[in-house]
Amino acid sequence: MSTTPVVLISGDEALLGDAVRDAVDEALGGEDRSLALEELTEENYRVDADMDLASLVDAAQTPPMLTSRRVVVARHVGRFGRAADVESLIRYLADPLDTTTLVLVWEKGVNPVQQRLASVPKSLSEAVAAAGGRVLKCSLGRGRDADKWVAAQLADAAVRLDGRARAMVAERIGEDRTRVIGLLSTLEGVFGPGAEIGPADVAPYLGEAGGVTPWELTDAIDSGDIAAAIDRLHRTLGAGARHPFVVLAGLNSHYARLLRLDGSGIADENSAASALGIKPYPAKKALAASRRLGSEKIARAVRLLGDADLDLRGRSAWPPELVAEVLVARLASLSRR
Repeated sequence: MSTTPVVLISGDEALLGDAVRDAVDEALGGEDRSLALEELTEENYRVDADMDLASLVDAAQTPPMLTSRRVVVARHVGRFGRAADVESLIRYLADPLDTTTLVLVWEKGVNPVQQRLASVPKSLSEAVAAAGGRVLKCSLGRGRDADKWVAAQLADAAVRLDGRARAMVAERIGEDRTRVIGLLSTLEGVFGPGAEIGPADVAPYLGEAGGVTPWELTDAIDSGDIAAAIDRLHRTLGAGARHPFVVLAGLNSHYARLLRLDGSGIADENSAASALGIKPYPAKKALAASRRLGSEKIARAVRLLGDADLDLRGRSAWPPELVAEVLVARLASLSRR
């Protein structure tokens, strides 16, 4: 049975549920949930028009009845983003009750919806550590780390997806990687644990294509693949919820790099990275794209970007999405050999 006095959980919203469930199961051991578990939400912290953690501290200090331990789960603690807000909790953690395990969930409030989640106060993290507790940060990471996280979820799933089905899932969810959690639960519910899942099985449950990273759009454009570039644009505007002006800004930055490299005499990725102030790998791609296009086509791309900017600002009667679509198609056509 766990004797950890406190666990502080923060991170990606979609991952908190599993982390909280695991922490609670570990803290309970074999205790009866109906007797040993108490869960508080932001409604328990309301005192007239204010929010206060007194109810949480009281719950933590309550001895167990008919069990050897109590587990107190505190949701929506992210309402208390200032050090002064958590002073009473910090005082409790200086001498926590040895029969209570606190599970603090650093998440936004929902009534009313909390627009911004502040960072965990340093004093609270330090108090948790000093009390012998744990600080868990649930994150799937970024870039390759996030892709590895998705691959691990697929590999460990109760259903068994073949290689083509895994590739389809990874491509379809795009940046919205946490969608894989709900998808796998759905597939398990439909087909049962241990089922063999192929592309035809998974396709009906994938839903709308998820957003993509900005470099997926520029990579498709630089490759000259118009269809792929338009697909990445639609996913950027749709699931990615980016406005055409945001897309245009990203493309302006991309072609500004190519323009800076054009005629510079830079011949290797490390020199390009130093000149552009970016990492070597994207610098290598920019250097290759600049060489492939050449001065004339880069100049043409810059003119297309300027025309699109004017069209988005009202020169054209076209819808903004159509302006962006035509721009991306024209830019991709420049990269065709």
